[in-house]
This record gives sequence, C-alpha cells and structure tokens, in this order.
Amino acid sequence: MESNRSTVAELVAGRWGDHRPALWCEDLVLTHHEMAAGAAARAALLTDLLPPGAEPHVGVLLDNTPEFALWLEAAALAGAAIAGINPTRRGAELARDILHTGCRTVVTERNHLPLLTGLDLPGVRLLVTDTEEYAGLLAPYTTAEPDASRATPDDRLLLYFTSGSTGAPKAAICTQGRLAAAGASLVGQFGVRRDDVHYVCMPMFHGNAVIADWAPALAAGAGVALRRRFSASGFLADVRKHGATYFTYVGRAVQYILATEARDDDRDNPLRLGFGTEAGAVDAAAFERRFGVRLVEGYGSSEGGAAVQWSPGTPRGAVGKATPGLVVLDPDTGQERRPARFDAAGRLLNGDEAIGELVNRGPNPFEGYWRNPEAEAERRRGGAYWTGDLFYRDADGYLYFAGRTDDRIRVDSENLAAAMIENILARYEGADAVAVYAVPDPVTGDQVMATVAGRFDPVDFGTFLAAQPDLGTKMAPRFVRVVQRMPVTATNKIHRALLRREGVRCADPVWWRPPGEQGYAYRRLTREDVEGAPASTRGSS
Repeated sequence: MESNRSTVAELVAGRWGDHRPALWCEDLVLTHHEMAAGAAARAALLTDLLPPGAEPHVGVLLDNTPEFALWLEAAALAGAAIAGINPTRRGAELARDILHTGCRTVVTERNHLPLLTGLDLPGVRLLVTDTEEYAGLLAPYTTAEPDASRATPDDRLLLYFTSGSTGAPKAAICTQGRLAAAGASLVGQFGVRRDDVHYVCMPMFHGNAVIADWAPALAAGAGVALRRRFSASGFLADVRKHGATYFTYVGRAVQYILATEARDDDRDNPLRLGFGTEAGAVDAAAFERRFGVRLVEGYGSSEGGAAVQWSPGTPRGAVGKATPGLVVLDPDTGQERRPARFDAAGRLLNGDEAIGELVNRGPNPFEGYWRNPEAEAERRRGGAYWTGDLFYRDADGYLYFAGRTDDRIRVDSENLAAAMIENILARYEGADAVAVYAVPDPVTGDQVMATVAGRFDPVDFGTFLAAQPDLGTKMAPRFVRVVQRMPVTATNKIHRALLRREGVRCADPVWWRPPGEQGYAYRRLTREDVEGAPASTRGSS
C-alpha cells in the first residue's frame, strides 16, 4: 500500500538533472537541478548537525527567500520536519513556538536576529543564511546528490502553526505523503503544467503558501516566484516580471490589491487563476473584471481534516458541494442543521436554524497536533472530525462558509454568525472592509460590534441597515468602530482577537445605539458612555 504513495523527497530527487528555471526571487534564478543540489547539501549538513536522539525538527524564521524553499526540500530528503516560525510573534511566545516543536536548529537571516536576542533557547543552534559562516558550513557538502530512498510517506515534514486567536497556536502535523498528495490533487484540479509559474506572495511559515502554492508546483515540475513579503503595489509588476500564471491568497490580500490605483492595462498579465480563501464574492468579481483572472474560493481546514472543492455549477457565494461524510451539525446537540433557505436575491433567510459546525464523519487525513493531545481530542469527537468552522448547506448539498465557531455571537439567547452579519454590512457603500465580533453584554451573553474601514456616516448607515431585508432583529451592531485600515495578522487575516480585546476603548471613533432606543440611530460614543460601560466591554487597552 505504502509503495503507491509518493513522498516529497521523491519529487525533489526527480528534478535532479532538470535544468529548466525553477525559482525566481528578485533577480536570482535557480534551476530545478540547482534546487535539488542545494537541498541535498543542506540535508547532509542537517544530518551532521543534529545531536544524537534529537527530534529532526528545524525551525525556519525567514521571509519568503530561496533558503526557505531549499530547507523545505532539504528536510524532505533528510527525513526531518520544518516548523515555520511566525516573525510577528515576540519574546516568550516566540521562544515557546521554537521549544514546543523541539527545534534544535533554527534557520534565520540577519534582519530577524533581533527577534531572537535575549531569548532563553537552551540547546538551539542558529544558522544565519546571509553570513560567511553559513556559506562555510555548507561548503563541504556541495557535491551531495539527492537521495530519496530513506524517506517514507509517514515521515513528518511540516509542523505548521494554526492561528492562535484563542490560546497558544497549535502545531499541526503534515507528513510527506499528505503534502505530496495535496500537491498532486491541486495539479489535477487546476491543470497545473510544467511551464506554469506559481507566485508565492503569502508567508511561507503559513500552510496556505506551502500546501496550496509551493507543493503543486513541485508536483508538476513547475516554477515558483517568491516575494519576500506581500506587497499589493508590487503584485502586478511581479506577476509580469516572472510570467506568473497562478497565485494563492488568504484574508484581505485581494482587497489590498484592488485598493491600488487601477490602470487601463491591468488585464495585460499572464495570470490564469488565483486560489484561496476569504476574498468574498464581491471582491472576487471585482478582481476578475479588473484583471481578467478568475479567483477560486476553496475550503480546507488547516489541519487537513476536511476539504470542500469548487466545481463548475457551484452557486455564487458557495464554496463547493459536500462530499460524502461532510455534514453541518449543531455543536451543542450533535443534530444535523436544517437546509438553508434563500430569498429571490440569494440572501439567507433561516440562519439561526441552518448554521452549524462543519463535521467530517468520513475518512480524513488529519494527522494530529504535535504534543497537544487535548487539542486533538477537541477535533476528534465521536469518531468524527470537528472543523471548528461554521457553515450552512443548501437543499442541493452546496456548502457556504459562515465563519469560525469562535465568531459565534449570542444575543438574547439567539446564536448569530459573525460572517453572516459581515456579508450584509459589506453591502454598505462606504465600507472597504468590515469585521464583526462579540463584546460582552453587561447582563448576559454578547452584543454585536462591527469595525468598518472606509467612509462612515451614521445617518446613512442607519438608513442602510433599515433597508436590508435579511438583517435579523438581533444582528444590527450595537457598536461601530471606524478605522482607516483594518488591523490584520501576518497572514493578512483580520486581527479579530485584537479587536475583541480592545472593545470600545480604543483610539478610533466609535458610534453606538444606546440600549432602549428604537431604530438604527447611531451617535458618537463619549468618554462618559465608556466609563459607564462594564469593563469587559470596554476592553483592556
């Protein structure tokens, strides 16, 4: 059985002798052969550096550089695992990520060294890639050739941290077999060719860039073009420079690209496809109109326990059709939720009875978390995989994303999904971006708070709310925070934990509807109003 499963190491070794261009980064170009040779050298170095009995885990604290890609390939050849280290983490949290994953070696670069200064990292060796010392360490291994014979599909290859919006991030395990299979699946789904170029602009410490962008390129023998850090203003220039045909995105990235100044020649580009999550139907349509490029919204839980694929015929706003085993359940009762009903405009009418947690009752490739049995038990319950994501399902079996379970809001005993309210508020003409989240009610449950980036007029906003036929009586925001730019995480996702933590006591203007007042009349929240609110609602900042 195992012989039928590929390894990433086999894919790397298979590029030996292939002298086509494989990687572009700024003005550097490496061939497939040079990548395989560089990976072999680093694999040999790592084998000699690892202390006896140590877990073969390597922390990588790098921007999207050739070294990141080379160490991914090297780890596959060496039977080691890469832990992508998030550079936005600081101090004890950063040290915790490195030590928790058992990394005895951390590969970094000089501009990230200040993050590591003063941290208590016993037994951890740093390899600083842009130094003469590093070049000297690699020099004896430059004649090494890639050997995939010792790699197995069950070898751990990635320890990638899931978002830590609540508690410390969890390191999800991804083996060589699963990553190779994921790459091959996307090659088939999107028809990836050897002459394609995948533009990797999302951070490589995150699963999206590696699993959905780098892996299919490796599986197809295609090339990758790396951008050190995402730049909306540099996006189109990079795509044209490198001849990129495919890219992935998460969070607000598409919105930032759309916010750049439009030009008459925007459609003059080689892209044929973008694949990602959280762009939203409005922005996806705007992107296709402006750039002539279709965006495919997909869904895959970070841990690999459930996936939904888009296919032709998928309704607007849906992610894809439920495969056997995928169900939407009430997380409290375990009962299946009712099918979604829509009005003539496609707006959900019965969110309170249709929205639930997406659960996979069928076989799934979830491989667990590194040294976190409690988190694993939370995911694996009753013989099924609970995704932690909210969905609703229509009568034809198509699934629609409704947010994270952490984004549920309970107002007057009614459960609401933040994503549903966001979809409604996104229609407001002045809104460039919208986030909806819960703040504690002074008596019990929650109140709805929204943050709006863009232009906001309280009278216009109230009129807009009154005109929305699918805005439930509990959905209208009690508080509206107005910002110039939406706060985001390192992966361009809205920083909801920060917004929740700050509550109404923040540096930005906040408007509110005082309890007991009728309609949607908003007024400015004053210092006196804030001082009279409960501390939990005010936030800690």
